[in-house]
Amino acid sequence: MKHYKPTSAGRRDGSVIEYKKKLTSTDSNPLKALTKGKRSTGGRNNLGRTTNLYRGGGNKRTYRLVDFKFDKKDIPARVETIEYDPNRNGFIALIVFADGERRYILAPQTLAQHDEVITSVTAKVKVGNRLPLSAIPIGTFIYNLELKPGAGAKIGRAAGNYAEVVAHDGGYTMIKMPSSEIRRVISTCWASVGAVSNEEYRLVDLGKAGRARHMGLRPKTRGSAKNAVDHPHGGGEGRSPRGHRRARTKQGRPTGKGQKTRSPKKYSNVFIVERRKPGRLMGGKR
Repeated sequence: MKHYKPTSAGRRDGSVIEYKKKLTSTDSNPLKALTKGKRSTGGRNNLGRTTNLYRGGGNKRTYRLVDFKFDKKDIPARVETIEYDPNRNGFIALIVFADGERRYILAPQTLAQHDEVITSVTAKVKVGNRLPLSAIPIGTFIYNLELKPGAGAKIGRAAGNYAEVVAHDGGYTMIKMPSSEIRRVISTCWASVGAVSNEEYRLVDLGKAGRARHMGLRPKTRGSAKNAVDHPHGGGEGRSPRGHRRARTKQGRPTGKGQKTRSPKKYSNVFIVERRKPGRLMGGKR
């Protein structure tokens, strides 16, 4: 990671990831056959109403078609390039299969150009390979985890993230999630071995507001600075306290400080063995 010298107010405290040292291709042109156009929503739904606040603008992005289904099994593939993807914080790898087909996959840490990966029941437990959970030994770090067999990867896809295989029992595998929650997953679900690349992403300091605007993020207004009609924390004379025991969202739901927001009747609650532990990293008390 590169830290800028404070040559100006905008440069002070700013840092960037040195992509030239991590990527094999710094060319911004991906494989055209595996891309499509992506229209920016500006946080609006199909009716044109704002559903996600403080979004809009930013650089135009080309969407890369990343394979999360991994339906091409028992055919080895070789890594051609490790590339940057503007639509996610992890790097992606362009792989070419033995039959000549090319696909993009989410690249794990330590995966390098010319490495070989495979999706197979009999694959070795090696970084980049994909196996069913029943074939992965306890203590192995995994990413791109399925929650339903054949549904595609859903868990462990953000930069630096990984889950851990904790136990196998009765057709289920106990997985320690990135949130520290321990969850039962059907052992016939598939997962990739390793951890997602670009682990330094969470250490980046943007340094100035302009870099956030390039990412499509607009300035955020504190709830306490709004009128009472616009936010539960708003209103009052001067700088008033929020007036509630717990912090709330604009819609009045609990948020932050390690508060539980999960529905007590959610269908998947039966798969949770141990709840996540709110702490310093999760926004709660020490």
